[in-house]
Amino acid sequence: MTSRSSELGGRSSYVPRWRRLLLYLTLIAFAVAYLIPVYLLLVTGMKSFAEVSLTTMWDPPTGLHFDSFTKAWYGSKQEGFRGLNNNFLNSVYLAIPATVFSAMLGSINGYILSKWKFPGADLLFTLLLFGMFIPYQSILIPLVQVMSRIPWFGGNLYSTIPGLILVHVIYGIPITTLIFRNYYAAIPTELVEASRIDGASIFGVYRYILFPLSIPGFVVVMIWQVTSIWTDFLFAVTLTSNPDVQPITVGLNNLAGSYIVEWNVQMAGAFMAALPTLIVYIVLGRFFMRGLLAGSLKG
Repeated sequence: MTSRSSELGGRSSYVPRWRRLLLYLTLIAFAVAYLIPVYLLLVTGMKSFAEVSLTTMWDPPTGLHFDSFTKAWYGSKQEGFRGLNNNFLNSVYLAIPATVFSAMLGSINGYILSKWKFPGADLLFTLLLFGMFIPYQSILIPLVQVMSRIPWFGGNLYSTIPGLILVHVIYGIPITTLIFRNYYAAIPTELVEASRIDGASIFGVYRYILFPLSIPGFVVVMIWQVTSIWTDFLFAVTLTSNPDVQPITVGLNNLAGSYIVEWNVQMAGAFMAALPTLIVYIVLGRFFMRGLLAGSLKG
């Protein structure tokens, strides 16, 4: 009986070769479709300005030319535009601390809201989620006014990297709280109760029990936040009037010259701006999906 059931189980799990081949071909087709923009960015960035045209946009470059990438990175004083090197560092200084702070706050909020129910907890969580649906455009003017009135080292937070960090941390709290609340809801409450019996405090439970189990959740949140912060343009262009503190998205917008637009330089700059997030998803993509599925059982 056991051998028969195992045989049936083996037959039921068997996937015909043609179906597997069809699945692979479909996945390859989707991958090619998603990589077409990356291909256009790369080949156009490696062409000279004379080679760039709509009729030859799909053609590969005549050689390995990196002049466009060098020009996009360092800029051109003769043509009146700055390079992306300083903007790239600004985005790094912005994305890393904003991601870490918002992830930690979201983790603590998710822990409290999922394991330490108190009167009004569900209402508070619902109000937090409303922050995800507030259009950024509706609060830009009051946001600029508030940032201009918060003191910071003899000035204010407007047009500073710390000001942008504060904005992204606050706006990241709703989504990070939602992800961590759903993730912690899948962790048995008996672990919390057992640690409380052993004398652990509220934050002791978080530090010694839940935090070590939170790595998949942190991976999901950090990938999400890094991507959102790195690609943000609206807050970056509104809250930074000083070119020395503008992130890479604003620098990319300012990359065009004063007289003509060199599309090869623009494409090279766009490729360099998109490369960090592309690398993050390539390296950590499987952990991203694993973390999402880990918190999808309850919540």
